Amino acid sequence: MTIVNSIINWINYKRIYEIDLYRDHSREIQEEVLFNLLNTAKSTEWGEKYHYGTTKSWERYKENVPISRYETIEPLINRMIQGDKNVLWPGVMKWFAKSSGTTNAKSKFIPVSKESLDDCHFRGGKDVLAIYYRNYPDASLLSGKSLTLGGSHQMTNLSNKAYYGDLSAIMIENLPFWTDFHRTPPTEIALIPEFEEKIAQITKTAIQDNVTSLAGVPSWFLVLLRYILEYTGKSNITEVWPNLELFIHGGVSFEPYRGQYKRLIPSEKMNYMETYNASEGFFAIQDDPLNTDMLLMLDYGVFYEFIHAANSEDEHPVTIPLWEVELGVNYAMVISTNGGLWRYLIGDTVVFTSRNPYKIRITGRTKHFINAFGEEIIIDNAERAIKVACAATGAIISDYTAGPVFMAENQSKGAHQWLIEFNTAPDNLDKFTTILDKELQSLNSDYEAKRYKNATLESPHVLAVADGTFLQWMRERGKVGGQNKVPRLSNNREFLDGLLRIHEYIELKSNR
Repeated sequence: MTIVNSIINWINYKRIYEIDLYRDHSREIQEEVLFNLLNTAKSTEWGEKYHYGTTKSWERYKENVPISRYETIEPLINRMIQGDKNVLWPGVMKWFAKSSGTTNAKSKFIPVSKESLDDCHFRGGKDVLAIYYRNYPDASLLSGKSLTLGGSHQMTNLSNKAYYGDLSAIMIENLPFWTDFHRTPPTEIALIPEFEEKIAQITKTAIQDNVTSLAGVPSWFLVLLRYILEYTGKSNITEVWPNLELFIHGGVSFEPYRGQYKRLIPSEKMNYMETYNASEGFFAIQDDPLNTDMLLMLDYGVFYEFIHAANSEDEHPVTIPLWEVELGVNYAMVISTNGGLWRYLIGDTVVFTSRNPYKIRITGRTKHFINAFGEEIIIDNAERAIKVACAATGAIISDYTAGPVFMAENQSKGAHQWLIEFNTAPDNLDKFTTILDKELQSLNSDYEAKRYKNATLESPHVLAVADGTFLQWMRERGKVGGQNKVPRLSNNREFLDGLLRIHEYIELKSNR
């Protein structure tokens, strides 16, 4: 172990001890977070309206404050953008993270306070490092640079007093200067808004650096890594960066991409860490290299509540605090944060896999599912079934989405259509489809019932779409790069029909 590693581990010791307290003192930590939030915001408009100054329990907080969605607080956020102070959080809010999500083209502007930057987002990054060095005390991570691929880093005026950009842009604007020595690309390249130009410039710069870690969304990083191999003529990424040892990923499930990364980075020393980091906050970190479940971070200025996912769209859904959750139940997550979001339904769904400490697995989005026939398929079902089908047929997937095939006038049964772009095609597509179908039935009893003797649903309709279909579709929607994600499931055919149009165009063009 080097002297540098000894110093790092010594510095991290206190923080690791604090994280270990999550196991036995989770309720106390979360209650302290809630009361600190209430005390800080008691003199804001929101805090005065909902009696924060006299709220002394979670039960009273729940009774006083309604569940909020972006649409319900948008007028308040618009006032904050214009410079109104003490609205949802003390003072004037300078930064807003632009987030459009995947279900709605309309932009959301999530307030980002100094407290949420320092105590949530930046603290999350530090804890990733602390946990990594606990798991790998002899790591050489800090001997080189971290390559981060964000979205559009361009900061834009919302008003004379407010700016917006994606979260990575805001973080770059607020990082201390010395971090420039440990990251690539330089700021002027990171600020390039056009994705294709950005990856070209990143490539020219980063191949000269000793890159030891990567951080970003798996799907977009694949585009960059393939570009780098094409540019350099190398056969794999270890020939470009021999000291690469870590990919910190999040935003989408890593499982559909794991095989591609192993092929691109064929290194025994390569490690992967999943994080749950959104515009609204930094929530969880994978702390066990052998288990992809993530540790819920309890002391980042975020208080958590949970709703049974099936009831998330109710007008007045019932919530429970962290200490009342059950394992294996699909929950919609509700957050109160040091960025001024109060009992905010974030739109993600999670399942708890452990209560001591609390660990989660992201299962999807509250609006991303297929339930056209009562089958209740969620993203977690889809990801797990695809993983099994790929393993059995040798397939590697680049991207996919699925949605319903509705019953026609002369047709009494529906189906699910799966559009899949394969990096490596299965040895037999019919076999892939059969395994996908059977695995979905084993994971989801509602789907199984609808598939029983083809009563309501036929076997899935799986189409292998042309290379480049998903990238072109995302490009047309202005959602290339950054935290933009391909929607995996939909309860209508909007995404499917748009992708089919592009697939057919590419096929027609290639056959001319």
